[in-house]
Amino acid sequence: MSNICRSPYCEYVFKRLVKEDKTLSDNIEWVKSSAVFNKSRVINKKAKFALLREGFDEEYILEHKPSFKWGKGREYFEEADVIIGMTRSNAYFLPLKYRKKFLLLSEIACGKYIPIPDPVLIKDQDKYYAAMDEIKKYLTDYAQILKKKFSCC
Repeated sequence: MSNICRSPYCEYVFKRLVKEDKTLSDNIEWVKSSAVFNKSRVINKKAKFALLREGFDEEYILEHKPSFKWGKGREYFEEADVIIGMTRSNAYFLPLKYRKKFLLLSEIACGKYIPIPDPVLIKDQDKYYAAMDEIKKYLTDYAQILKKKFSCC
């Protein structure tokens, strides 16, 4: 929604999963986060700490510049094969022509819808980490599903 918290975390973690696996890297061209709201200029501070905790370099993290559907983000939606959201309500904010590309992270990772709440309002950093760990598990599971799909074809 805002591309400052869950989305950049997903982008960085999933890019690393793709980079570390030849089957995935041979089949996935790019991973990019984008948003439909909030014209923030920087990544959320707690998201930055979560990415530091994952071992990402601070300079690399701070290279993230949120993009939005009214700017470069619209081009990303156009070019994307898949647009992944965290909750069903995310789809309502996409322009209609992109909704056919929209999938929910929990559904593609574990086969059922489990809304992934926005942790941006979580004040406690450890609780924030726990929320991001849940997202990382979905990303890891999805990467394994894609790996099996790409391996068999």
